[in-house]
Amino acid sequence: MQPPTLDDVYAARERVYPFIRPTPLMRHPLLTAESRLELFVKHENHNPTGSFKIRGGLNLIGLLSLSERRGVISATTGNHGQSIALACQREGVPCTILTPVGNNPEKNAAMRACGAAVIEFGRDFDEARERVEQMQAESGLRYVHSANEPLLIAGVGTLALEILEEQPDTEVILVPIGGGSGASGCSIVRTGLGSRAKVIGVQAEGASAFAQSWRSGTRVVGDHAATFAEGMATRVTFDLTFQILQQELDDVVTLTEEELAEGVRLALRTTHNLAEGAGAAPLAAAMKLRDRLSGQKVACVMTGGNIDVATLRRVLSV
Repeated sequence: MQPPTLDDVYAARERVYPFIRPTPLMRHPLLTAESRLELFVKHENHNPTGSFKIRGGLNLIGLLSLSERRGVISATTGNHGQSIALACQREGVPCTILTPVGNNPEKNAAMRACGAAVIEFGRDFDEARERVEQMQAESGLRYVHSANEPLLIAGVGTLALEILEEQPDTEVILVPIGGGSGASGCSIVRTGLGSRAKVIGVQAEGASAFAQSWRSGTRVVGDHAATFAEGMATRVTFDLTFQILQQELDDVVTLTEEELAEGVRLALRTTHNLAEGAGAAPLAAAMKLRDRLSGQKVACVMTGGNIDVATLRRVLSV
């Protein structure tokens, strides 16, 4: 399990671009005025599944061997699962997805609409993932891990190619971290292209195992993942992405639940885009780091827009 290279990211474009178009990198005047920063939003929420993850799913599923095509199994809180489900539907591959009990119902419905068998199990993503690993051992299906997959990372890295090709003088990329595939892809591309852009990860304070591990150098396992931003709700770090980000990531910032909620409101108010908690986290982080980022060109990766109605009502009822 070796980290992907820049060449792997370029190769991934051949499997990604027949199905999706490069997403917009936009400057929003209202956001600029309110933040007093030079922010550019990378709108991964405009992808077919409403998330950046589709890039990784298309790349990995497109390269399955004949024996692997008899079926895949994976665990998710939603966006990863949607990407695998849609890619499997396109390729005619049977797909089983496990989610935590009480998972975002709209994400579950989207996976089922793509033909996936969706099973709810466990109190959080990590318990669902552990159950998938047991089931895979029994079934022999191709287990698609949400982070320890070089082909997933290479696929999502194509978004960073788009940022740095369109705007080579980008100085900071803010990207949320759950499993870490997005931040890993951005870091690999940044380094491979010789860009001076700093890659800063964003986590929820209530699910900060990665941030604690990265800062201390000792991998931490959390007791819980207490955040409404399910895209960042994991209690553990993962081997491949942690290995990459230990070497490549420039910094990580954590956000309270109120800061994450304000990020969703900020996205809606100033960009007129619906962002889920993880997708809005880079905007919230930019506001938190405003003094440090002043005068720099900052790309905020809006990784997804799949917030459910009940959560959105809570976020907006302030």
